[in-house]
Amino acid sequence: MHFKTRVKICCISSVQEAHSAIAVGASALGLVGEMPSGPGTISDPLIQEIALAVPPPVATFLLTSRTTAEAVVAHHQLVQTNTIQLVDAIDPDVFAAIREALPGVKLVQVVHVQDERSVEEAQQAATYADAILLDSGNPKLKVKELGGTGRIHDWVLSRRIRESIRKPLFLAGGLTPENVREAIEVVQPFGVDVCSGVRTAGLLDQYKLEKFMRAVEKGS
Repeated sequence: MHFKTRVKICCISSVQEAHSAIAVGASALGLVGEMPSGPGTISDPLIQEIALAVPPPVATFLLTSRTTAEAVVAHHQLVQTNTIQLVDAIDPDVFAAIREALPGVKLVQVVHVQDERSVEEAQQAATYADAILLDSGNPKLKVKELGGTGRIHDWVLSRRIRESIRKPLFLAGGLTPENVREAIEVVQPFGVDVCSGVRTAGLLDQYKLEKFMRAVEKGS
């Protein structure tokens, strides 16, 4: 049985980009807050403006690199998205405190797929998060890479993670109109997440966006 693979378009930088992504069928938008590195960051007032302009069935993800409950909750209160994407690892008690403060907000934990340890990390995170998002960053670097690298990672490892957890799984990291179909067939994720793969000179490219959506839908 095939289900429709959801598409999250990340690094949305304007209300116009949000509308373009929704028009081609994106079911989630990524809004990137302050990060130690990587593309697509926008100001908190702009994140809030975009989030408020997005119609209800579409998920709005705040990408935050903050790791304490107080800081994550404070960041969310400035932007009012319906989902928080935690791009750095956080402790289980931090999850509990965020849930208590923001009971209606979904929490998505990013796991950067690097080696066997990533499988265990994802399994642990899946016991606390509403969904897991696999990406290709490197949180161990002096200036942490927490996403937006444009690199793919080992999809076979990603599939193992998907098979070992019971939460929805999003696949990110270097996806393009040319490779997303293969990625879906290997990993069979709940959703795919793309930033640079549908952009030209940093801006959302309508042609690439439509080509990406066609490739995703080919097997659905």
